[in-house]
Amino acid sequence: MDILRTPDSRFANLPGFDFEPGYVEVPTGDGSATLRVGYVSAGPAGGPVVVCLHGEPTWSFLYRKVIGVLADAGCRVVAPDLVGFGRSDKPTRIADHSYARHVEWMRTALFDVLDLRDVTLLGQDWGGLIGLRLLAENPGRFARAVAANTGLPDGRHEMPQVWHQFRAAVAAAPVLDVGRFVTSGCQIPLDAAVVAAYDAPFPDESYKAGPRAMPQLVPITPDDPGAIANQQAWEVLVTSTTPFLCAFSDGDPITGPMAEILPKLIPGADGQPHTTIRGAGHFLQEDAGEELGHVVAGFVLG
Repeated sequence: MDILRTPDSRFANLPGFDFEPGYVEVPTGDGSATLRVGYVSAGPAGGPVVVCLHGEPTWSFLYRKVIGVLADAGCRVVAPDLVGFGRSDKPTRIADHSYARHVEWMRTALFDVLDLRDVTLLGQDWGGLIGLRLLAENPGRFARAVAANTGLPDGRHEMPQVWHQFRAAVAAAPVLDVGRFVTSGCQIPLDAAVVAAYDAPFPDESYKAGPRAMPQLVPITPDDPGAIANQQAWEVLVTSTTPFLCAFSDGDPITGPMAEILPKLIPGADGQPHTTIRGAGHFLQEDAGEELGHVVAGFVLG
């Protein structure tokens, strides 16, 4: 596995994101080496743990507004970068990325190395696709979960047409404009410095195998390897009593329907204060990050 590492200089002077990064090593999965996984943490060491998992094509920078609110409320926040994103190492071939590997890379980082327990999951986009798998496969590690503009597709239901358009656009783009894709998923215009921060992990196209791979890894047929694993995860989730909150925006055409579906399927969602965050798009952390932070803090701290 060939691996690139984004120079630290690319992450200088990020707006509103001055958290000191930490790093852990995880096996590649092919026996060749290890991968460095970057993360940021904030808040009191003894506070209840909230793990913020980002998705495609963002990184932990997406959670900067949420992190501040949660840390000020007394939570210990850990926001890792998926392999291929942010400060984490970047395997250079699209084929190096699989759904199973991403789940295992994050499981190893969070549980084997950081040994996080009694975790509250906050997952958005691929952060939910990975996080809900972790919840189903490691239920003893979790105290509660928050789904924000995400789901767990298992190939048995058709994805929205707008998602297929996004998937095709990523596959066809000769130059993948990460900052533009993030901007298109927000309701509120982004400052140029914020757009540059989303581009920062990717000095050139050779670093972008992760963002290019992820749309192709979403299961769209029942026999997809990711679909089979997700079907098994659903067998657990439909019996799970782990407290489960939906905090979706009102402006995400891709995941919006899941805001009503998830509470009907997961027992732990019964009676929870599910929230719709108004005026926010797919990347609700950008459009309404402080509001999302307060929703999660209220759920965690009661």
